[in-house]
Parts: sequence; C-alpha cells; structure tokens
Amino acid sequence: MPRDYVTRILKARVYDVARETPLELASWLSSRLGSDVWLKREDLQPVFSFKVRGAYNKLASLTAAERARGVIAASAGNHAQGVALAAHRLGVSALIVMPETAPRIKVEAVQRFEAEVLLAGDSFDGARERAAVLAAERGMIVIPPFDDEDVIAGQGTVGMEIVRQQGRPFDAIFIEVGGGGLIAGISAYVKALWPQTRIVGVEPHDTPTLHASLAAGERVILERVGIFADGVAVRQIGEEPFRIARECVDEVVLVSTDEICAAIKDIFEDTRSIAEPAGALAVAGLKRYVEREGVTGQRFAAIVSGANVSFGRLRHIAERAELGGHRECLLAVTIPERPGSLLRFCELIGDRSITEFNYRYATEAGAYIFVGVEIGDPRADKQGLVDALERAGYPLLDLTDDEMAKLHVRYMVGGHAPGELDEVVYRFEFPERPGALMHFLTRMGSNPWNISMFHYRNHGSAYGRVLIGLQVPRHERGDFQSFLDEVGYEYREETGNPAYRMFLR
Repeated sequence: MPRDYVTRILKARVYDVARETPLELASWLSSRLGSDVWLKREDLQPVFSFKVRGAYNKLASLTAAERARGVIAASAGNHAQGVALAAHRLGVSALIVMPETAPRIKVEAVQRFEAEVLLAGDSFDGARERAAVLAAERGMIVIPPFDDEDVIAGQGTVGMEIVRQQGRPFDAIFIEVGGGGLIAGISAYVKALWPQTRIVGVEPHDTPTLHASLAAGERVILERVGIFADGVAVRQIGEEPFRIARECVDEVVLVSTDEICAAIKDIFEDTRSIAEPAGALAVAGLKRYVEREGVTGQRFAAIVSGANVSFGRLRHIAERAELGGHRECLLAVTIPERPGSLLRFCELIGDRSITEFNYRYATEAGAYIFVGVEIGDPRADKQGLVDALERAGYPLLDLTDDEMAKLHVRYMVGGHAPGELDEVVYRFEFPERPGALMHFLTRMGSNPWNISMFHYRNHGSAYGRVLIGLQVPRHERGDFQSFLDEVGYEYREETGNPAYRMFLR
C-alpha cells in the first residue's frame, strides 16, 4: 500500500485556490437505487473541476527559479484551467496546449486567466506531444495533468475530505478515470484508512484506458479514444497512477454514452446542476454496478468531477438520457396505409407518452413509423408494448440499442412522396399532456383524410411541436378547415414552405 501518499496528501497546498467541496446525499437517486448515494461536488470548484487541486499543488512546489522559466501544460480542458488559474494566482507565465477538439467553453475559460493557448492535435496525446517539443525549445517547466506525485497528492485531497466528512467507511467509492491522477490520489488515501471500502474506477466503453491496462497487467496504448467524454480522452494511463491503481483499485466499470447522458440527468434532478460527460462518469458506473450486483441498503460515494459542458451539447445529452436511463424505447413499426391506422396504433400505445414520431407516406401497401415511447419498467413495460403490437399484426423492429438509428436515422425518416397526393401540410402546437394526440385523431374521426406525413418530438416543453401532412382533395378543403377550427390547437399552414417543397414534396 503506497502509504507515503497519505503524508503527501495531508501536506498538499491546494486551499489557496481550491475549496473543500460538499459531500451531498442524492436523495432522489438514493430512493431509486435503494442505497444511500453521496455526491462529492467537485463541479463547485472555482474552475468547475477538481483539476485545480493538483495543478496548484504542483506549481506551489516549484522553486523561484523554476517559476521564472514559465510553465507549460497539455490538457483537454480542465487541467488547462487549473494550471492557468494557479499560474495567474502565483504570477507565473503559462502556455497551455489543448487539442483542436477541446470544447470552446474550456478554451475561453483558460484565456480568461491570461494564459497563452495553442491548439494542436485531435486528442490529448497530440497536444501532449506538441507541448513536449515546445517545453524543450523554450525551457519551460512541464506541469503534467496526472503522472506526477505532487499532482496526484493534490487530487488526493478529494479523498481526504471524503474521509473527514463521513464518520464511517463507504461500501464503495466510484471515481472517473482518464489519465489516472484522481483515482490514484483518492484510492491511496482511502485504502490507507478504509481498506474495506471498494474503489471502483469508471471509464467510457470507447476509452477503457485503465480497464485494458489492468487486464493486460501492463500499461497499454489504445489505438483510438472516444471524445464524447473529452475530459477522460486519454490513450494511456499514467505510469505512477497505474502503479497505485494496481494496488488500490478493486475494479473498473465501463459505461455507454447513453448511460453517461442518463447520469447527467440524474445529477441534475438531485442538484439542479449540469455535469460534463466526464464529470458524470462515476454516477453512471455506480448505477451500472448496482444493476449488475442487485444490491440495496449500501452506502456509496461518487465523484462529480467537473461541469465544463458546452451549451450546444445539451440537446444531444437530453435526447440520449432517456435511452440511457432505460426510460424510452425506439421502435420501427409497419402499419396499414389507410385512414384510421394511426389512431388504432396510438390506441395500442395506450397511456404511454410518445416521445418521438416520424412517418412519411411511401407506398399504398404499408406505412413505416419510427416511434419513441416512454416506458416505466425497462424490461416488462417494453416487452408488454412489443407483445401488444405484434398481437395486433404490426411487424416491428426494436431499435433502442441501434446506434445508427439513434444518431442518424431518426433525423432522416421521410423524403419525397411518390406521385401527386393532394397533400396539405400544417404545423401544430399540441398541449404537452397525455391524450393530446389521441384527441386530435379522435376529432378527425370518420373523415377520409389519410395522414401522409407526421413528425412529432417531445422536448419537455409546454407544447409539443408537430408537422402533419394529410391527403385532402381540393373539394374537401372547406370541411378540413372546419375540422381545424373545431380541434382547437394552434396551427399554421406550411404547404407553400420552400423547405417542404424541396425535401418532402
């Protein structure tokens, strides 16, 4: 056991810039999982990440002569902010090399601390290689993001605080893993005081840096890494973190992008804060672990390591969160192409909320529908829906785990309709409440108009936005107008819309 780190951690100089973050009970998540879940809120640091701890401790350990040479660091974002803040506070010039894929929010945050920023490479490793060249050319001091004893000790103060903030050991602590500095520091301290506490690392499926190395018994270099959780997009675990991990880490859990998105939502529901993908890894791993082990009545801690998420990514996160939380299923269903078919289909859906509905007329034989449905029990409720549709004679495909369908097909369903359809197109705002779609279809009742196009997506707003195409002969347009007035929903005709005429007509 690397007990020498306990002393290093106790002596670490971090609180000139870092704060002792709260360890909060996640009440809602705890009730769902049947165990107490505590969140270590490192997203509340001055740079919204734990990285400031290790960065400042390293810079504070430099001599006056070393500080005068200036410092350089390679980082995907959070370490960059930590180094920039530490250098600004200590009056040291800093050059930060960041990957070209680094989120703009992180680049701009570094620049606010008056550090020089250079973008190089498409991952952390590319940035690190460029930083090494520049350090040699300019004689600057390299501030490693994870493979350094002072950096590890700084990150280890997170574990020191957890032990101090809780009177008794946790059953397990879940920690996100990139280069390994955070899990090395926390595990070295916690295992020295609470050896019975299980230390669980968490990594994305597409970046199993520590998982692969532990399995091989040596550090491996991944051929490629995923960039969704950019804060942990590292191809090789650090040498010193790996040495500590082999002694102190009990296992590594791998999670999917959808599970990370669901964890971001879980954290938001308990804290009203938005973690970045890497920052929510630990919660995602905790949930996967509980599901795998089937345990209840235990006490867990998870590190929320950062909150530097670009605003533009929130839509993608929100859409994937329901799938990752097993609260939405995606189905491709074939229904007869005749009036009333959609109403019958919705009746089979029952009181479940439809989250997405894509359909475009293709042939007279049958209509292909891409539909998202909110479900309760991840297994029983989805299977009950599938069974009901199949009993009704509707062929279907379950696309819930189809990555291409989730990333691309859901946005591409449609295209030009064949021939002349006597089609009119309207955009509606449906009140976002159960039964709104059924109300619309029921009011349409025995009218002979066939729905030739339908797109609906529930984004959790007060109104659902709907685009509908119907086959309405010209001599029936007056009756159709009466129907629109009767149904009572806000609408706007889009039959003359140029986008519709170019891509859908």
